[in-house]
Amino acid sequence: MNFKGVRTVNVETIMSKNPLCVNDNEYITHARQLMRDNFLRGLPVVDDSNRVLGIITDQDILNVRANKSNVTVKGYTRECPIITPEMDILKASKLLLKAKENRVPVVTSSTEKKISGILSDVDILKNIPDSKIPSKCVSEIMTTDVMTINPEETVAKLWANMIDWNYTGVPVVDNKGEVYGIVTRRDIIKSGHARIGASDTHGKSSGNSPKVEKIMSTPLYTITPETKIEQAIAKLLDNNIGRICVSEKDELIGIVDRYDLLLACVK
Repeated sequence: MNFKGVRTVNVETIMSKNPLCVNDNEYITHARQLMRDNFLRGLPVVDDSNRVLGIITDQDILNVRANKSNVTVKGYTRECPIITPEMDILKASKLLLKAKENRVPVVTSSTEKKISGILSDVDILKNIPDSKIPSKCVSEIMTTDVMTINPEETVAKLWANMIDWNYTGVPVVDNKGEVYGIVTRRDIIKSGHARIGASDTHGKSSGNSPKVEKIMSTPLYTITPETKIEQAIAKLLDNNIGRICVSEKDELIGIVDRYDLLLACVK
């Protein structure tokens, strides 16, 4: 994503304004409810003066193992890069990728740090000039060592695996190797089962946990390894999904997510 010869695009022109935030003294259950109700993967965390303290993500929500309802956001807030409205999107992209976040708060200035907006990888991918997207196939950037889950497994086991693997989404594959769904962190939080199995991080005591097939997302969107990066970006944006399976002759051979695509463009 080299913007030489291309009109500079700054963060303010593409960010979302008036983002939902959560105060660091609010309960984690409130943050989880906000994410579930608004289909969000992260929330800026602010203090009483509306200064950004960091961000809490769906991964942090899944990491909450305490059974008490009075756990606050403060203990689960993670640092995030400082991105300001006047920053160009190339620099912002690099900071977002380095932090390995899909969305980050935008602050008024590096000193004041009051919330100004939110910037996501979707915002950036939508605004990358077509001429700057590399003419490569997804086979050159996809992840080939893909962890999967059987549809008969419990959500509790999947929940524990996703934390261990640090995955945002896991393809659902049956015993015949057929892929027909995917489960994301958002699916688990939306289903209300994020804390099932909290007493057993390996999902062994999961009697109340539903099967993965009950909460997985369908239909499953797939592309071939010959699909161009530009086409993959378009398919993710058109279907509002974070990752897409790469298949060949109905066999799963890889997966590509927004991080992979944005990284390819920045390189």
